[in-house]
Amino acid sequence: MRVALLMMMLTSFASTHVLAEACNVLTRSSSEAVKPVEQHTCYSYSNLPAEAINWSCSNESKDMLSTQKQKVARCADGSVGSCIAPLTQEALANPKAGGGQPSTRPALSKDARVITYYYDTPSLGQARADCERSDGIWQTH
Repeated sequence: MRVALLMMMLTSFASTHVLAEACNVLTRSSSEAVKPVEQHTCYSYSNLPAEAINWSCSNESKDMLSTQKQKVARCADGSVGSCIAPLTQEALANPKAGGGQPSTRPALSKDARVITYYYDTPSLGQARADCERSDGIWQTH
């Protein structure tokens, strides 16, 4: 009985750990006058511990946008584009943020990256421009 309980606890812990690999984000405007750049994205980090996603993938509302975030094992297939950008301390807290001058970037590993996948995006051109402005590499799928 104890072995079964222990196995169930370990399986539960492993499942929770797996769910912390990526963050699926759905953004809806609270007003017809405010249109988000993207409506469905998913992001993950590379060259960071998996638990780094935990605090950035929280359900916080932005002024005129309603954002729902959910931790997932990995981002789904079928994106229309993706961006691989250097990860800064600001971008770690807010994956939409990025860039900054090299002298102002926080002390993160030089190879830390945020990978954002775009699924339902009203302005793919704007998403690409934002990616490239953040020293990111854009790929159309």
